[in-house]
Amino acid sequence: MSFEEEWSGLKRAAVERRTAMRLNQLASAGGGGGGTADLRSAPEKKRKAADAIENRLERGTREAGDLVDEPTGAAVRAFAGWDTAVGLKKSHEKWEDQVKRLLGRLTWHKGQLRSTVTILGSTDVGVHHTIQRPQSKISGL
Repeated sequence: MSFEEEWSGLKRAAVERRTAMRLNQLASAGGGGGGTADLRSAPEKKRKAADAIENRLERGTREAGDLVDEPTGAAVRAFAGWDTAVGLKKSHEKWEDQVKRLLGRLTWHKGQLRSTVTILGSTDVGVHHTIQRPQSKISGL
């Protein structure tokens, strides 16, 4: 396939993607504006992802961060009085900062995954109770 043929195919595919979405149409029979009829969540997958962050990624990141402490410290001591020691020390401080920031992001993502499970579950329960509530002439519902 020549470059021109491939480029032509890519442009044609881009035009099809751009014109495939229509916002001014009626909802499909299943509800919604096109895609699937229902919002679905996978709480177990979110829990597994949060557990993987906690048990594998955070632990591995901590271990990788600690792995260089002793060799770098020994190198700094060996080059004491040289500019190399200063450079190694600054590089190690930067490394520690990066590890700390990465651990913070992993912790944040883990918390967000677990929070999403709780929020979506609570929303589902709330909607269920609202739908199941008996109608009352007193409350106007």
